[in-house]
Amino acid sequence: MANSRSVWLLVGLAAGLVLGLNLGGYWPQVPVHAVATHGQDNFAIATGPLDENVEGIFVLDSVTGELKAAALNVQTRRFNTWYEYNVSRDLPLPAGKSPQYRIVTGISNFRQIVSAGQLGRTAVYVAEMSTGQVVAYGVPWVAGRYTSPIPMRLPLEKLDHWQFRTTPIRDNQPALPPARKPRGEP
Repeated sequence: MANSRSVWLLVGLAAGLVLGLNLGGYWPQVPVHAVATHGQDNFAIATGPLDENVEGIFVLDSVTGELKAAALNVQTRRFNTWYEYNVSRDLPLPAGKSPQYRIVTGISNFRQIVSAGQLGRTAVYVAEMSTGQVVAYGVPWVAGRYTSPIPMRLPLEKLDHWQFRTTPIRDNQPALPPARKPRGEP
């Protein structure tokens, strides 16, 4: 009995120490990064960080193929950086097909090359489900842009293309062979 009391006492002390260090701010804290994505019918929306101070919002219209994005200015609290790109030119469809786009963002620590243009920390991935293709886009971004009062409009930058499905998808099911007639029937 005394042994179990000492075990519970040690467990309680350890839990109290961890809780106390965490509440006191001494426990190492890991930042949590979250992005959001949602889609419905012909519309999809996602968010992703452009740097440590601001994130972008990305909206994809499946009817027009327009991918638009915006970032808030942290001083004016208004959108002052906008992006546009038509993904339909990178994700062509066979005649008569309607696009089935999906969008998601991911965090990427791109190597910054001044001569090639600097990119934000988010990669935007747009998939077209009927053709099985994905295109990755980068967001032009310069550190400190979030405080600039000068409005800016830029295109998103196509980074790469990937064919994730190689088997064609057919809309129509193959016709079934005619039913066999039992023997003896005309």
